Amino acid sequence: MSGFVVKPEPVQVPGLIHLHTGKVRDLYRDEDGNLVMVASDRMSAYDWVLPSEIPDKGRVLTQLSLWWFEQLADLVPHHVVGTAVPAGAPADWEGRTLVCRNLDMVPVECVARGYLTGSGLAEYEQTRTVCGLALPEGLVDGSELPAPIFTPAAKAEVGEHDENVSYEEVARQVGAETAALLRQTTLAVYGRGREIARERGIILADTKFEFGFADGELVLADEVLTPDSSRFWPADSWEPGRAQPSYDKQFVRDWLTSAASGWDRKSETPPPPLPQEVVDATRAKYVEAYERLTGQTWA
Repeated sequence: MSGFVVKPEPVQVPGLIHLHTGKVRDLYRDEDGNLVMVASDRMSAYDWVLPSEIPDKGRVLTQLSLWWFEQLADLVPHHVVGTAVPAGAPADWEGRTLVCRNLDMVPVECVARGYLTGSGLAEYEQTRTVCGLALPEGLVDGSELPAPIFTPAAKAEVGEHDENVSYEEVARQVGAETAALLRQTTLAVYGRGREIARERGIILADTKFEFGFADGELVLADEVLTPDSSRFWPADSWEPGRAQPSYDKQFVRDWLTSAASGWDRKSETPPPPLPQEVVDATRAKYVEAYERLTGQTWA
């Protein structure tokens, strides 16, 4: 069991009820019944929330999600109703706050994969399948799949692994009609995101979405197509058969598993603080992803 190295005390704001502190976001309910999501600069890796933060990370995630929600609005509605910082909240909440509709959330991580890597690669190497879907022989780390696939996972608590599950298991949990809608919408949104990213020289290798229902309508929730929820690779250096350079927390993972960190990820010992150069390099990758995808300069 992993989790927080030091779990932060939630900020108390008049008129807001604190509901949950996650790996990255703090969740509140306001007096109108809306949810208020605040993205922190916390960084997680290997099921631990690290003692070091990445400056601006929460704002990058929030602003990039807002940009993507606009690009996807004709495919699926989203849960954001505003971005105003509630009265009495810290000034630091500016740019990292989303006011959202309260949805009936579907307890499934909706993962789309267009390329083989990560846990999908590990399963493929054992069984030639991912989430029960048979794949061709001869694929390697970074291979493009014949077509994007829907590979759902069961949501886990902080410090636990999300567990890949079959489509049939999702249908048993949420019903056949909802499962089909989740798969269709996940692949449609991934397809749009992949197309937009490709135009900007970025491969969207895989990503995960969360959905909920409002008045019987499926709604896109949480964050969307960020470096925390997606694997973004530079297209000009893509080379199957090896780990790909990426716009995400790979600098953090690489340092934690290096001799320099002195940390054993198989132990229950919390990871150490990150060196400043790793913090700076990780922030730079998040900002670069934002700028390349949106075409806007990060202020």
